Amino acid sequence: MDKDNNKLEQLLECLIHVIGRAAMPIEKVQEVVGSRGKQIKAFNLLAGNITLADLAKKTKLDRGNLSRTTNRWIENGIVFRIDGGKLMHIYPIPKGSSKKHAPSTRRKRK
Repeated sequence: MDKDNNKLEQLLECLIHVIGRAAMPIEKVQEVVGSRGKQIKAFNLLAGNITLADLAKKTKLDRGNLSRTTNRWIENGIVFRIDGGKLMHIYPIPKGSSKKHAPSTRRKRK
């Protein structure tokens, strides 16, 4: 029975990710999350198995600011509070997709 519950949880998580991508494109998610590396890291850690306190420890972000940030994410529909306060994103932001500016044209030193 535990194996069936685990499979069901995985299928539901997949469903959330698919529906999330259809409802909110990656550009909108990135706009809400922001382009700072620590914010993106924090957002991507929200896989439904972490609390705000644990997230603050892992990211070394101020818990007060992080609380306000996650509340903003919840209000914008990209994060959900589940299972007694654990946080879950609609889907992670893929690495390398947050670059909004053109690559540098500076020459590298030899």
